[in-house]
Amino acid sequence: MLKKSACLLVAIVLISCNYFTKESNPEAVARVGESYLYAVDLDSLVPNNTSKKDSAIIIKNYIDRWVTQKLLINAAERNLDDAKKEEFSRLIRQYKNDLYTKAYIEKMVQTTVDTSINEAELKKYYNENKENFKTNGTILQLRYVHLTKDHSKMAAIRSNFANFKKSDASFWRTYQVQFKNSALNDSVWVSLNEVYRRLPFITPANRNQYINEGMAFEKSDSLNDVYIVKIKKVINRNQISPFEYLKPTLQQVILNKRKLELIKKFEKEITDDAIKNKDYEVYK
Repeated sequence: MLKKSACLLVAIVLISCNYFTKESNPEAVARVGESYLYAVDLDSLVPNNTSKKDSAIIIKNYIDRWVTQKLLINAAERNLDDAKKEEFSRLIRQYKNDLYTKAYIEKMVQTTVDTSINEAELKKYYNENKENFKTNGTILQLRYVHLTKDHSKMAAIRSNFANFKKSDASFWRTYQVQFKNSALNDSVWVSLNEVYRRLPFITPANRNQYINEGMAFEKSDSLNDVYIVKIKKVINRNQISPFEYLKPTLQQVILNKRKLELIKKFEKEITDDAIKNKDYEVYK
């Protein structure tokens, strides 16, 4: 009886071992040396609703790339000298350290840094540093409308455009949707390159004919279109950029400055804590 029980116990153990071996060794689809590619590695490879034909192509291409890469790595490990392999190992360790520390610091900064920046702070930074913010090219404020010559309200559009008033806002909301293109907020600064794109009759060769502060004009083209334009202000290259134009840049500069200060503070605190807790020592 005891002998039968022992035999039964051995059988159960063997069956259990086989069971767990299958679970821990999933089906392999490719092998290079001692490296295996398993079916489970391909599970998320093919997007949903992909045809069987395309799925087979995607999987085959992936397996081919995996095999080629493994063969190349094996060849490199056999043929590269020890000094070169040690150099690469150091680089890999350093890259891993950089990834981990960068991700951790970014997470800490994102949850800690104050992202609110008020107008007074922006203006203060601008006034203290505006000499460092020169224009890279010409920028300007303008308004324009691009529409067909035979528009039914052309006379009213010309009149309201010339005598531009806030009280005419409802008029422009009504008719602006009928224009081919337009820009009526002349408090916004735009680059000259954007003007070339929006008003194609203006080019670098003839820009002085049209781009002059306070200038207003109407230009027709051969496609039965008309452009009505008013140039409000012009700031040429290498001049101090206006505050409103720089606001997005100033916000980013101040935010980056805060992040750098926070990173320095965090690095100092984590080092001080390590020294205090005797987790860090320098041996002379």
